[in-house]
Amino acid sequence: MHSKLQNRAFSMTPLYILLGLLLFSLHAPPCSAANDTLAAGRALAVGDKLLSRNGKFALGFFQPDAGISKSSDNTTSPGWYLGIWFNKIPVFTVVWVANRERPITDQELKLTQLKIIRDGNLAILNNATAESIVWSTHIVNRTTTSMNTSAILLNSGNLVIESPSNVELWQSFDYPTDAVLPGAKFGWNKVTRLNRIAISKRNLIDPGLGSYSVELDSNGTKGVILRRRNPSVEYWSWTSDKSPTLIPLLKSLLDMDKRTKGLIIPAYVRNNSEEYYTYTSSDESSSSFVSIDMSGQIKMNVWSQANQSWQSIYAQPADPCSPHATCGPFTICTGNSSSLCDCMVSFSRKSPRDWELGDRTEGCFRNTPLDCTASNNNTTSSTDMFHPITHLKLPYNPQSIQDATTQSKCEQACLTSCSCTAYSYQNNRCSIWHGDLLSANKNDGIEIKSEDVLYLRLAAKDLQSLRKNKRRLNVGLVTAASIISFVLLMIMLLLLIWRNRFKWCGGPLNYSQASGGIIAFRYTDLGHATKNFSEKLGAGGFGSVFKGVLSDLTTIAVKRLDGARQGEKQFRAEVSSIGLIQHINLVKLIGFCCEGDKRLLVYEHMSNGSLDAHLFQSNATVLNWSIRYQIAIGVARGLSYLHQSCHECIIHCDIKPENILLDTSFVPKIADFGMAAFVGRDFSRVLTTFRGTVGYLAPEWISGVAITPKVDVYSFGMVLLEMISGMRNSPEVQSGSSNHVAYFPVQAISKLCGGDMRSLVDPQLHGDFNLDEVERVCKVACWCIQDNEFDRPTMGEVVRVLEGLQELDMPPMPRLLAAITGYSDVPSV
Repeated sequence: MHSKLQNRAFSMTPLYILLGLLLFSLHAPPCSAANDTLAAGRALAVGDKLLSRNGKFALGFFQPDAGISKSSDNTTSPGWYLGIWFNKIPVFTVVWVANRERPITDQELKLTQLKIIRDGNLAILNNATAESIVWSTHIVNRTTTSMNTSAILLNSGNLVIESPSNVELWQSFDYPTDAVLPGAKFGWNKVTRLNRIAISKRNLIDPGLGSYSVELDSNGTKGVILRRRNPSVEYWSWTSDKSPTLIPLLKSLLDMDKRTKGLIIPAYVRNNSEEYYTYTSSDESSSSFVSIDMSGQIKMNVWSQANQSWQSIYAQPADPCSPHATCGPFTICTGNSSSLCDCMVSFSRKSPRDWELGDRTEGCFRNTPLDCTASNNNTTSSTDMFHPITHLKLPYNPQSIQDATTQSKCEQACLTSCSCTAYSYQNNRCSIWHGDLLSANKNDGIEIKSEDVLYLRLAAKDLQSLRKNKRRLNVGLVTAASIISFVLLMIMLLLLIWRNRFKWCGGPLNYSQASGGIIAFRYTDLGHATKNFSEKLGAGGFGSVFKGVLSDLTTIAVKRLDGARQGEKQFRAEVSSIGLIQHINLVKLIGFCCEGDKRLLVYEHMSNGSLDAHLFQSNATVLNWSIRYQIAIGVARGLSYLHQSCHECIIHCDIKPENILLDTSFVPKIADFGMAAFVGRDFSRVLTTFRGTVGYLAPEWISGVAITPKVDVYSFGMVLLEMISGMRNSPEVQSGSSNHVAYFPVQAISKLCGGDMRSLVDPQLHGDFNLDEVERVCKVACWCIQDNEFDRPTMGEVVRVLEGLQELDMPPMPRLLAAITGYSDVPSV
């Protein structure tokens, strides 16, 4: 890029250069856009911004936008704010706001600046008003030596104020708005009593103080607390004891989530001076933040490069209806992602614009006022009636009426008070509600009792309209249901007639496609060959495999696929992938059967079974090192052929010992192509659904990005390590050690770097192995399981290394494996 700019500059005439320099001197902003520091004497105006050195975050003035495609002006905020946002993400996302409660108007904008003032604080100054300071920091324990300060936007997104001696005097991480970034502390300082409280924003275009807050209990009894601010109602908490549940909960969730690019590593710290939660990301290029949203949930948000959007992969409370009054008065929270809140019957939204902007606190209002009058002698008259709402969690804060021992008395108790809006009678207990009905939920995460009925008070006019509409609806539903049932019955009869007349095969695959020597078998012939499927060789996720013998005495293995949808999918994948390719290290497809809903695949029989049986089963034949080494080379050659020599690149997607079969001479053959993906030669990646087996999955699968053949390379590396050790790679806790996990891939790299290879080899070999070959296989495996796919070799390179034609350097420790296992003794390479 720099060379292009230089070429353009050299091509300009001297006159253009002179004009350019003149214009730059006239219009250059007081703060360079590439600078991360605002020093004393400089100013940041509207249109300028500070950039962190890594370019990930920016600080400047902004105007919130709801991101809603509307022609009206109601989707853009009338005010301007100073904030920090993700600079490289196309969806504008603010993570910190300075002047939440004091927006800058358009009239004030031209005279507004951000600068260091005389006392060393950072302030927004507006010369248009007498109150020139719109917002400022408040440095605690400031001295005369800390007057000449500077503000720096760090790579973490933290805005700090430093003294000339680089002492940190103030930081934005201590004053969160509604978001907490990786590396920030969320908790309180026991010495200064600083408690970092995050408060939701009002709506999509107003970052002001909203309805909900989250904080760490400074009394040390309740841990993390979520509460509604006005009125103050605590609706969720969780105790931070000696083994805080946050750590294993977040870690187990985030380690496994498919959408997480970088591993999120949470931590909890409690000592004499501080108590806080924090988290970091092992991938600095990933973007994430924890937020408390307008509906009252705390969420972990991770940027998905594949979807070009933020993904909420974790939320508490899990039920979106749990936050107190999240939908406002006279609403029902349904928990649906498309429509979280609905108005109660005969009510309408009080502020449709606010609902559109995510703020439902105003709730709904009555379409028709209640008819209730109170006389001077404490009597009331009313024509109101009650509408039952079933399967509902009853609203917040009921009043119990002890004297009402029957439902009619309970109803009368409500009618005699003009402020009463609903009642409920269950288990011989009367409850009534006065004023607004709040937190009436249909999805609160618990089983709602069938007898929970809320009787909503409505004007008689509204209730009569409801009954008429209900009668019309019932008649319409019965008529429609009768017509639909008749049509469905006729369709089913026609399908049965057509299916009995024609043996269908589920799609366009037919015998004409069975070229290249593939045989189309009849189901009855395969039944005879397998003695009615009596000798079972094994079973997988999509079906079972049976041994059979053809009429020419050829021994075969018949895979019978189970399940209409998955069976059809795997059937087509296998026929289309290995039906027309031949390689000594790929299992040979002899033929198939497709009759009605029956799907069968016929393979050559592999007399020595699968590799996993010889490695992990105690009663199986132990493979010596020479055979294991030849198996490694053979599998590598087969994968290299799939990736580089076929007409279309084929990614197997499920390489594991169970899918490596051995013939009579222990020649390996890759099998089970039911999950295979195809990549055209003009493309390098393919976006596919999540597939594979836990323990052999490359990190790309959990990031949601398009995959490459390098996912097979990663799985092959895991298989090589199991061939070395003769055991599964599963972690086991070491006895007598503190927080160390003996995960074999981590051990392998550590001992490879330390030169101690003998202790890694399968003890069943009794020391009979070639140490140079073991080291070569271990090096290949450790390069194959690197976090970054670009650091892994191709399968062609793997073949050359295993054949001794190419050398590899010592591999580094994959950060992801070390982070997952908590392994701290990582060698420096």
